[in-house]
Amino acid sequence: MKYVPDATADRKFEDDFTVDRVGVDGLLSELDEYAVEQALQFREKREGEDITVTALTVGPEKAVDAARKALQMGADQAVHVVDEAIAGSDYLGTSLVLAKAVEKIRETAGSVDLVVCGMASTDASGSVVPAMLAERLGLPQVTLASVVESQGDQVRIKRDNEGSTEVIGATLPIVLSVTDQSGEARYPSFKGIMAAKKKPLETYSLSDLGLAADQVGLSVAYTQVEDTTARPPRTAGEIVTDEDGSGATALVDFLASKKFI
Repeated sequence: MKYVPDATADRKFEDDFTVDRVGVDGLLSELDEYAVEQALQFREKREGEDITVTALTVGPEKAVDAARKALQMGADQAVHVVDEAIAGSDYLGTSLVLAKAVEKIRETAGSVDLVVCGMASTDASGSVVPAMLAERLGLPQVTLASVVESQGDQVRIKRDNEGSTEVIGATLPIVLSVTDQSGEARYPSFKGIMAAKKKPLETYSLSDLGLAADQVGLSVAYTQVEDTTARPPRTAGEIVTDEDGSGATALVDFLASKKFI
């Protein structure tokens, strides 16, 4: 799960052109809530089996709020990876940290059969981390699922494309990413909110994962933002009148000048 700046807040960049994730309000990425939901449904469909849902997030101190939200939704435990050296990491660095965290969770639990991700984050919208994570973990990837069905160690998904739908099957363990069409994410109940306060929430640093500071972060990122420009203030719109029947032509000319048509 990813802790992202609130889209309704005044988002901004740091001096090094990385996204400010500390000085603005943040929350659990909406698209990752669908991943939490599918993980919870996976457990609920296997009532009686010993299944633990672990919520994993990487981010600054405030990212713990994303972990708590997942616990309130119903996750059994959570892990928060926090280290100043992670700041500015690109997709490769982020996937490396996530993979090492999953491996550490696997060492403790004995196995990790299903890693569920959202289709993208609401701030970067890259949609590539699940695939990178699968490669680093050496697991098959089944991505962009709009429908998820499972029975035993078999998982079948539907992936919607333009004008077609693919049906893909896989055998656990896998990395799965789901879209916002996979099922409405549940709201935390009062009971869930209270229960979350007693659930385990571990904090890992890079050293806990066996990683050095120079393996991640902005200094080793393959992609960097070199410059930013503030969004210009809104200006008054242009009113097109149609008193003499020329309104349609004026409207088409305006749209063409803006390259909308």
